[in-house]
Amino acid sequence: METKPLFSTIVAGKYKGKKLMLPSLESTRSTKAILKGSLFDTLQYDIVDEVFVEVFGGSGSMGLEALSRGAKHAYFIEKDKAAFGILKRNCEAIDTMHTTALHGDSFIVFPSLISTFTCKAYFYFDPPFSIRDGMENVYENVLKLIAAIPQEKAHFIAIEHMSELELPQNIGLFTRQKTKKFGKSSLSYYM
Repeated sequence: METKPLFSTIVAGKYKGKKLMLPSLESTRSTKAILKGSLFDTLQYDIVDEVFVEVFGGSGSMGLEALSRGAKHAYFIEKDKAAFGILKRNCEAIDTMHTTALHGDSFIVFPSLISTFTCKAYFYFDPPFSIRDGMENVYENVLKLIAAIPQEKAHFIAIEHMSELELPQNIGLFTRQKTKKFGKSSLSYYM
């Protein structure tokens, strides 16, 4: 039996209504529309002409939404080969000039990527939930990754995580501003 491809839609901005393919649910977990809306309601116009980095790229829906809403460039890192193929197709369908999709392990690629930045960026972390096989230490590793971000390179950091997980008040030099719950997923904001 052939499975139908899954899609999400860009919600607002110059690419509003454009469809994005989603990877299979075995390789990634797509972000809920309500959660995406909340993030971009928080960011509003702050992301205009800014760099947005989706550290665990998946389909690229968050970075492509940021681009649609005025970000000047979106970077994505994705380890899963099938998901990366879909991410590349989504970037090509939306905007090849202002997107960079990197295939590899976020824990290895991310530090070298931000070392090339000469400006501040907005960072979005949506790691695989720790209930997945092989992901038991994912949040611990994400916190180490965030703590190593130079403060002069970050406007804002958002982390999508399991609601039952209480993230620390401080990660390195960054302080949690708020956490919003959306059922099993939550968003925590750091500056």
